[in-house]
Amino acid sequence: MEAVMPETTDLTAVCRFVLAERARCLSEREWKHRLAGYGYGIRDAREGRVLTSLARGRDLCPLEA
Repeated sequence: MEAVMPETTDLTAVCRFVLAERARCLSEREWKHRLAGYGYGIRDAREGRVLTSLARGRDLCPLEA
């Protein structure tokens, strides 16, 4: 079953979607590629991973480990 990106600005729902996508992917590379298709990226920071918006070029929220 294919995941559907939530049509919301609720960052909690977006983060849940991103982590669910990670569970479906076989590798980090596949995960990042799929997220880019939705307009998102992952940035590694000192405090952990951060979800970013590729369109706006800004951080959205930290991701759980």
